[in-house]
Amino acid sequence: MKLKQLLTLTAAISIAQFTFSQNSSSPVVEDFKPSSVNQIGKQYPQVNSEGRVRVQISAPEAKQVQLDIGAVKYNLVKNDTGVWIGESAPQDEGFHYYQLNIDGASVPDPGSLYFYGASRWGSGIEIPAKDQEFYALKNVPHGQVREINYFSKTNNSMRHCFVYTPADYDKDTQKRYPVLYLQHGGGENEYGWANQGRANLILDNLIAEGKAKPFIIVMDNGTWRMPEGTRRPAPQGGRPAGQWPPKGWADGFMKTLLDDIIPMVDANYRTIADPQHRAMAGLSMGGMQTRVITLANPDKFSYVGMFSGGSISTEDLKEAPGFKEKVKLVFISYGSRELENRRPGFGGDPKADTEALKQAGMNTQFYVSPLTAHEWQSWRRSLYQFAPLLFK
Repeated sequence: MKLKQLLTLTAAISIAQFTFSQNSSSPVVEDFKPSSVNQIGKQYPQVNSEGRVRVQISAPEAKQVQLDIGAVKYNLVKNDTGVWIGESAPQDEGFHYYQLNIDGASVPDPGSLYFYGASRWGSGIEIPAKDQEFYALKNVPHGQVREINYFSKTNNSMRHCFVYTPADYDKDTQKRYPVLYLQHGGGENEYGWANQGRANLILDNLIAEGKAKPFIIVMDNGTWRMPEGTRRPAPQGGRPAGQWPPKGWADGFMKTLLDDIIPMVDANYRTIADPQHRAMAGLSMGGMQTRVITLANPDKFSYVGMFSGGSISTEDLKEAPGFKEKVKLVFISYGSRELENRRPGFGGDPKADTEALKQAGMNTQFYVSPLTAHEWQSWRRSLYQFAPLLFK
């Protein structure tokens, strides 16, 4: 082979290797199946045994189409009929948001069901997990997820929430139940825990197995607006100068929760309306809200859960009279990949803080979800671990 031909071949191989490495680090296993959260009858998106996501869309006039998932964009390839197809690298187990990018425009995949995340309705995909049985739809007694519209005096507006009631709620009309107020993360809303999180199925299965006491779950919209004049975080994840979140950022939802949501739930459902039978938990932003609200109101909640949302320190106890004495459980959790690459803005070392609370005499639990990051599988597992500890 001539030198010129050899150099040309070497260059071609290098380009092919670069293209291959951009979208994959190993040969793709061709055992793709339609996603479990596809629209009825849609064959794409698909998932294989490695956790790769394959998408397909017809866009004959497009110049470039990409799959945007896990903060990475993967180039798709167009065939002779104008259909673009391609796949991602392996993804973590569990639920993920994604979108398609067509000539610079980000759009939902017309084959998937839509979920609210990243402050928009968009596509989602389920990567089958080895432990998915705990949130699977099974032949067990099922509770109801009730859709509620109510008026908020605090906001002078109508609001919307979901309320889960256990399977036996309507059978014994004399029985009363504890309540968990369960909050979503930033860029999500009250749909998150039932749709993406499978909270109702997690509790149905735990109750059926005798691992958790039946209780009501309230899932409301905790989205907040920054005070006038407060800059938003930089697009690349940087944070503005000064305190973040800004002081008082959770006050609006705290007032709504205490003055509107809890009274509405207690007035319309058979709750045990005392702090010993009331819990609050949340993921990410919802965990941060839980921290602020429960520290400020230890006479309202006895059980506290923060999933990927910071932690509570012994210094916090000094500024929250009654919290140590009145709160029966502080549960802190993270995905293992989060602890390996800690996000800014969540305070000190969560494991060390939780251990320090235990040493100070509080009942604490620290849970780590294996091989997951700041994502729904971490939070599903967290709820699964948290729920059996409540209202004992």
